[in-house]
Amino acid sequence: MHPENPFIKDYDFDNLTKHCPELKEFVFVNKYGNTTIKFHDKQAVKTLNQALLKTHYGIVWQIPENNLCPPVPGRLDYLLHVADLVKKTDIHLLDIGTGANLIYPILATCHFNWHCTGSEVNEDALLNAQNIISQNSILQKTTLRHQKFKSNILNHIIQPGDFFDVVVCNPPFSKDKAEAHRKNQRKITNLDLPGHEKRNFAGTPSELWYKGGEEAFLKKMAQESATYKEQVHWFTSLISKKKNLKNIKRAIKKVLPTEIRVIDIEHGNKKSNIIAWTFNT
Repeated sequence: MHPENPFIKDYDFDNLTKHCPELKEFVFVNKYGNTTIKFHDKQAVKTLNQALLKTHYGIVWQIPENNLCPPVPGRLDYLLHVADLVKKTDIHLLDIGTGANLIYPILATCHFNWHCTGSEVNEDALLNAQNIISQNSILQKTTLRHQKFKSNILNHIIQPGDFFDVVVCNPPFSKDKAEAHRKNQRKITNLDLPGHEKRNFAGTPSELWYKGGEEAFLKKMAQESATYKEQVHWFTSLISKKKNLKNIKRAIKKVLPTEIRVIDIEHGNKKSNIIAWTFNT
């Protein structure tokens, strides 16, 4: 985890439950004497992230039951690495696929005071993101754009006259519904969940899969990025599968950026990468 991440330490559950009493019912002391929650419990995880946002940033936050609940510490870690990359204070950020949770614009605004625009293909998700903005005065300058064309990523979102210091993205990991189901079954097995649990993590189709998976998504994003090389300083994305990195880098090289960077990130036992490229010197 990034050394400047305030969540690098253990959670202060006393403080979190003081600000978010709803969390109390999920907190317990495990057999090792540690205060924790059951991280395989969807509602517990959602309430923990609500508590983190409310305690640290004063954000009122709610997402529908069927949408993905992003881990706040990990999402902030991505932005901290972006801050190291861009090395500016007055940053304009574009979040591709902001989702119902709006998590990157929330953290970028509250932690860094950046200016944020979020794009989203799902209209219901966009509506919930707008509701979050409406409930929190600090987010009033955040703007949302509907991606009306599911086959596009940057096209029809970046408009003439726009300039963004950085694009961030957390693409769908799976290539289809079947792969997403298999991944969930492995999580159920690894967490030793009861057999009746069908999915321990929520997620809508647009959040969970993209035809061809994250590799196809980022190849498409790389192709489109060349059109906007004068309007974006850094294009970045998370990559969940190490095996995809080589092919994604090759696709990015084909559009002739001036620089490509790969940043290793680690959260507990989970390792992933951020890939970043620019056409600027």
